[in-house]
Amino acid sequence: MGFLDKLKKGLAKTRKSLVDKVEAIFSGRKIDFETLEELEEALLTADLGVKATTEIIDFLKERSKKGEIKEISRIKEYLKEEMKGMLGEAQPLSINLKPYVILAVGVNGVGKTTTIGKLAARFRGEGRSVILAAADTFRAAAIEQLEIWANRTGAQIVKHQGGSDPAAVAYDAIEAAKARGTDVVIVDTAGRLHTKSPLMEELKKVKRVIEKGLQGAPHEVLLVVDATTGQNALRQAEMFNNAIGVTGIALTKLDGTAKGGIIFAIRRELGIPIRFIGIGEGVDDLRDFEPKEFVEALFS
Repeated sequence: MGFLDKLKKGLAKTRKSLVDKVEAIFSGRKIDFETLEELEEALLTADLGVKATTEIIDFLKERSKKGEIKEISRIKEYLKEEMKGMLGEAQPLSINLKPYVILAVGVNGVGKTTTIGKLAARFRGEGRSVILAAADTFRAAAIEQLEIWANRTGAQIVKHQGGSDPAAVAYDAIEAAKARGTDVVIVDTAGRLHTKSPLMEELKKVKRVIEKGLQGAPHEVLLVVDATTGQNALRQAEMFNNAIGVTGIALTKLDGTAKGGIIFAIRRELGIPIRFIGIGEGVDDLRDFEPKEFVEALFS
């Protein structure tokens, strides 16, 4: 199965909660206050968020006043047009420095370490050397999991004993990368609740130490969020962004949710680029986010 087909299949639940509802709302009916109110509810239910939903409703109202929308196919075309505009152009990760340092953050259970492993596999497949920094020192299982990924992908790993200072692990990984001429460093961090201040302070420390170890680093602060959590993913992004400045997002588990509309909420309300989307368990199922492709798959 090609990636586009897999994406279409992965978005089936979101499509059902959004596109199918749009068709049902306007089937045999005209655009008026009642149908637009129903559409607004459908968009919010699909987790597009208030800002994106309001923009879409206002957009359709304007087109309707001009007499440009008279049938369901036109409504869908205008929706697609507006959604593509909201997401903008693709903004893939650009590795243009050496070593390029990625600080991976997120709460527990979002698939952060797995995402790191998949990124390592991707970079190794491109012929790049990779160091994984096991800075989640609170759980021995986290270090072991990262080590498995290192062995599987041919990446190097820098680790300390469980309970060690996470910032020290990150620093040692940076020093190792500079000494070895490594292309990419990916720093794993402990999954933490975005509402727990002491843990967020520790994350800030890790970032500061990375900055001291290499000027301009980290070059990417990648927040991993779980699409199935809907609006909670938006709140996580807000909190992490306020604390340490998120530069990109990896959205996992899109294949298991009806809440894929969260992509629009994150993009419109925070303006943070979606770098990657995950639509399956396979190593190759973490892909660059292509906005136009995503919208087309959603409507097809």
